[in-house]
Amino acid sequence: MKRKRVVVLGATGSIGESALKVARDIPERMEIVGLAAKSNAKKLAAQANLVRPEAVCLVNEVHLGELYANLEYKPAIFAGEDGLVEISRLTNAEMVLVAVVGTGGLRPALAAIEAGKDLAVASKEILVMAGEAVMGAAAEKGLRVLPVDSEHNAIFQCLDGRKSDDVRRIILTASGGPFRETPNDHFESITPQQALKHPTWNMGPKVTIDSATLFNKGLEMIEAHWLFGVEMARVEVVVHPQSIVHSMVEFTDGSVLAQLSHSDMCFPIQYAITWPDRVPNSLPSLDFGKLQKLEFAAPRLDAFPALNLARQAGETGGTLPAVMNAANEVAVSAFLDRRISFPSIWQLVEEVMNRHTSVANPSLDAILEADRWAREVAAGRAADRAH
Repeated sequence: MKRKRVVVLGATGSIGESALKVARDIPERMEIVGLAAKSNAKKLAAQANLVRPEAVCLVNEVHLGELYANLEYKPAIFAGEDGLVEISRLTNAEMVLVAVVGTGGLRPALAAIEAGKDLAVASKEILVMAGEAVMGAAAEKGLRVLPVDSEHNAIFQCLDGRKSDDVRRIILTASGGPFRETPNDHFESITPQQALKHPTWNMGPKVTIDSATLFNKGLEMIEAHWLFGVEMARVEVVVHPQSIVHSMVEFTDGSVLAQLSHSDMCFPIQYAITWPDRVPNSLPSLDFGKLQKLEFAAPRLDAFPALNLARQAGETGGTLPAVMNAANEVAVSAFLDRRISFPSIWQLVEEVMNRHTSVANPSLDAILEADRWAREVAAGRAADRAH
C-alpha cells in the first residue's frame, strides 16, 4: 500500500483541520508534505510542528515573524500569493488539496496541474470560475480532479467510473440552511448572527452564509456540470435536512444510487486520498435504528433565487459564473458587516450579472478581469444600498 504525499492549501480552515485528522487516522496511506494558510501563523506553526511537513506557506507576509517564532523545526518557508503557487509545485508531492476559500486557489490549482499533481478540490470557486480551463488542463496531462465537497464526492462514488451518457439526473442534496421554513416576508429582518447558525455543518462564515442563501448549492450545480461532464439541465437540487444522504445519481434506467454517511468532512477527504481503495478508519458508522427518518423536499425557488441565478450562469457559461461568484463574495461580506440586508445578497448578485456581457471560452486573464470588474461593480452597488 502506497502513501500519498499531499500538500494542503487552506490548512487552518475546517477542511484543512479535517485533512490533518485523516492523515493521523490513516498514516500508512497519507503523508502531508506541505501546509499553507492565509494568515493564521500560530495555528499553521502548531500544525506544522505536529505533522512535520517539508514545506510551509503563509500568504499574509505580515505574520511571517510569528510563524518563525512558533516553529520547532526548519521547514522550507514560502510566502505570499507566489508562495502558494510554489508550494503547489512541490517536487515531493503527488496531490494538492485545495481548500482555500474564494478565488485565491485558482492559480495554485493550475500550477499544481502544470507540475503533474492530481487535485483534490474543496474550493467551489475554482471550478465555478474556470471549470473548462482546470478540467481541460488536467485531461491533457492525464491527471485526476477528485472532489472533496461531500456532495460531489458522493456523486463521484455513485458514478463509480460510469459515463455521463448513463446519467439521467445528478441530484445534489441541500440541508436547506437555517431558513428553509422561514416565511419570505421575514427575510428582510434576518441578522448575520442568525444566518451563521447552520443546522448540521460547522464551516467558515462565507460558506455558512452561502448555505443560508443556497448560493452554495448554486455553485455546486456549476461545479457538478464541469466535474462530471453533464449539462446544467441534468443537475438538480433537493432539500434534505438530515444531511445523511450526501447526493444521488439517477441513471437512464430509472435506478437511483445514493451515498450516505454521517456529516463529517473526513469521509470525502479520505476517499479522495485513497481512491480507488476503501480503507478502514475510526469514523462512526451509521445506526439506521437511530436515524428514524430521512426527509426530502423541493427547494423554494421563489424564496431562494440563488439557484436560478446559478443555473442561468452555468447555462450561459463563459465569464458569467466568475461574475456571479465574485459579486456574491462582495455581497456576503457586506451582509456580514451589516451594510446590506439578507435578500440584498441575491438582489445585488442579479444586478451585477445583468450588467455583464459574458465572454465565451475565456482565457485565465479574461476570467480574472471579469472577477475584478464584478467586485468593483458589486462594491459600488453595496455602497449605494447602505445609504
